[in-house]
Amino acid sequence: MVNVPAVVIAAPASGSGKTTLATGLIGALRRAGHRVAPFKVGPDYIDPGYHGLAAGRPGRNLDPVLVGADRVVPLYQHGSRDCDLAVVEGVMGLFDGRIDENHSGPVAEGSTAQVASLLGAPVILVVDARGHSQSLAALLHGFATFDSGIRLGGVILNRVGSERHDQVLRAACARVGLPVLGSLPRMAELEVPSRHLGLIPAVEHGVAATNAVAAMTDLIAAHVDLAAIAALSRTTVSGPAWDPIDELRAAGTGSATAPVRAGAEDVAAGGAPVLAMAGGPAFTFGYAEHRELLLAAGAEVAVFDPLHDELPTGAAGLVLPGGFPEEHAAALAANIPLLRAVAQQAEAGLPIHAECAGLLYLTRALDGHSMAGVVDAEAEFGPRLTLGYRDAVALADSPLWRAGERVRGHEFHRTRLISGATADPAWGWHGSQGERVREGALIHRVHASYLHTHPAGNPAATARFVAAAAAFAGARVPH
Repeated sequence: MVNVPAVVIAAPASGSGKTTLATGLIGALRRAGHRVAPFKVGPDYIDPGYHGLAAGRPGRNLDPVLVGADRVVPLYQHGSRDCDLAVVEGVMGLFDGRIDENHSGPVAEGSTAQVASLLGAPVILVVDARGHSQSLAALLHGFATFDSGIRLGGVILNRVGSERHDQVLRAACARVGLPVLGSLPRMAELEVPSRHLGLIPAVEHGVAATNAVAAMTDLIAAHVDLAAIAALSRTTVSGPAWDPIDELRAAGTGSATAPVRAGAEDVAAGGAPVLAMAGGPAFTFGYAEHRELLLAAGAEVAVFDPLHDELPTGAAGLVLPGGFPEEHAAALAANIPLLRAVAQQAEAGLPIHAECAGLLYLTRALDGHSMAGVVDAEAEFGPRLTLGYRDAVALADSPLWRAGERVRGHEFHRTRLISGATADPAWGWHGSQGERVREGALIHRVHASYLHTHPAGNPAATARFVAAAAAFAGARVPH
């Protein structure tokens, strides 16, 4: 297949303006006639929503930690199909990634630098110019020479204070041989509203998000050399694109645990099982590959909004992804028919996969608002953010996992369970101080946890879940 060239948008540190720049660049390149594939490094669910608005196609993630370094290039090939250019927004600072005291190399696992290296793509460094003058040259020299495997293609200056400030900064860049590809003035009005986990998701922000993306696009189109960036883009990737059917087949024949059969022909003979997938403003955290894998495994996916919809007719399985249910707790609690249906179906053995927001929805109460009551616990908004990758072990069999399977996941929440939680835990891992952690809940055929996993990194789990839904659908059909 034709390799789609890419540029990677990185920064010395978080808060430098990567998302504004990347989103606006995607929109400006699209406006200029390019078919742009948008990507985000890491497990972030929010930035890809803005990328998707700008590109007119789904924003996708490239996370070596959650899917394995070997899948990054195939997922890039898959996500960039039918495009002529890709923009990859980095995470944190260029060399920041998973913190591992045993890792001695300059490129941390899961870092923007690792993904840029895997793609063979040039890096454009976005620098927050506030407080910088001639010493910027030293900072750029350090980033350009820290790792010979990373190629800095140029610099974009952000939040420049004046014409004179711009001149001084450009001279500093020239001193280390890095071209300035753009210079953005300070424009605080472009800031997208945020909350405790970062930006407000685009689907929640509605028209305001669309307007913000349009403003970012205008800004980048006016102050960045789009032609130079397009000419700079490149990649050295090769090999086939990720394919969900191939992944499922490989999982079925190569799993070290129970074999998994994949494909529409292997589900219930009576037809595709219907999987209800929660969406809408309260459940916005998900990966595009999840739905693609579910469909490839033979399921029919029915998306519904728990704020006001009923459980889809004939649902044989329920997927409750992450999101911000704490922002919509009152509205979720008001949809009593759905809460009762979920509780009744869970007791009847409906397979349920609930991550983070899904876990909260299944508790007895969230910030004092009644929820489904499947998990015997209450939840509340907590005092601190829980964030980081986890090496987890499944503690028992479930509709997705087999006991003893090792999974890499990611926690990202500011809520906590404050009482109850008497169910068997779903996961076990060791904390940063070596302490033993037991997390999540297994009840009936329900797997509920704070841990986010990437389905592309765990195709066997998806196949098992679809098979469990097919079995549930077949069991309730009169014979």
